[in-house]
Amino acid sequence: MKILLAGATGQMGTVVSQVVEGSEHTIVAGFAHETNPQAAYPIYQDVAAVMEEVDVIIDFSIPTTLPSLLAFALERKVGIVIASTGHSEENIEKIEAAAAQIPILFSGNLSMGVNVMELLAEKVAQALADFDIEIIEKHHRYKKDAPSGTAKMLFDAVNKGRGGTLREVDGRSGLSEGRVADEVGIASLRGGTIVGEHSVVFAGEDEVIEIKHVASSKKIFANGAVKAAEFLGTKENGLYQMGEVLGK
Repeated sequence: MKILLAGATGQMGTVVSQVVEGSEHTIVAGFAHETNPQAAYPIYQDVAAVMEEVDVIIDFSIPTTLPSLLAFALERKVGIVIASTGHSEENIEKIEAAAAQIPILFSGNLSMGVNVMELLAEKVAQALADFDIEIIEKHHRYKKDAPSGTAKMLFDAVNKGRGGTLREVDGRSGLSEGRVADEVGIASLRGGTIVGEHSVVFAGEDEVIEIKHVASSKKIFANGAVKAAEFLGTKENGLYQMGEVLGK
């Protein structure tokens, strides 16, 4: 599999390069706003200038680069794994439109564990219909978007478990009359070098259940991205989720 890596000079780009180096696949080109003379492959500042033959794109860049990446993918008729987060509604509409012509996997988190956690959160939300639900996410000081894409993914899961009746509340401040039953508060913490921690808390009368995932290394996301790229190689046009890679 010949990979174009978007966000090649970032932290995740570096980890993906290391993971792919020990696999049967090859990164044939990178795309980033800056170059890296030490890279084992050419890095382009303009994705349209990429000359190499590409089978799939893995995107760990930033949301503003998505339109150009989709244009490239559509022109070359190749799939794309979108692992970047913080996308606007406009970007999401572009992703959905492009998926009619090429295979796209778009997920808030590529970790195998988080995607199992998503499934569990939906089931618990459904089973414990009268429990309050809160979500806590923690990341390193450099993360730009909040709440995280994973936190939003987990909210969607519990909301699905409750039949779409819940309302997302990002952060809490000031005075209120108390918690409203249909709301799910999402708290975002930023500091240090935390790779990523996510908890879904189900609080009932005199008892609490917490589902928690802790990422100890960015390698789990890189491994997931490669598995997602392999998955796309077997699929027709369409929009896919990481859960489908796990067969759920």
